[in-house]
Amino acid sequence: MNITKKEYKSLSQKASPKTKWLKNTCFSFLFGGTICSIGQILFFLFQKYLSLDEKQARILVSVTLVGLGALLTAVRVFDNIAKIAGAGTLVPITGFANSIVAPAIEFKSEGYIMGMGAKMFIIAGPVLVFGICSSVVYGITVWVFHL
Repeated sequence: MNITKKEYKSLSQKASPKTKWLKNTCFSFLFGGTICSIGQILFFLFQKYLSLDEKQARILVSVTLVGLGALLTAVRVFDNIAKIAGAGTLVPITGFANSIVAPAIEFKSEGYIMGMGAKMFIIAGPVLVFGICSSVVYGITVWVFHL
């Protein structure tokens, strides 16, 4: 059966479920905002009760959120939250933790070196490479043009 690209596109659109963009946007905003609010609360608590300066408190907040994201991924809770929250869980720092831990858990059966070690950056690796390369290009540009 030969069909044109236009006919295929029409069939594809009919078969595809409609996107609930308003609902998805609201949930992403609420969950992402909640994660950021938790980070801010942790920041205040670390400053007040641990007597940390601003820089140390911010570092500890990042470490805590990455740790919580990794822990929630390991106990298979993060994916259930992400199904509801969408990008609200993927954009903050918790999404980074999930992108490292999830492949490591998935490929654990292949061994520590060729499974976990080799596959843990399969999702986050390209993001890290792009981010590092972009920052190098930006830094060189600023240095050359003294912006």
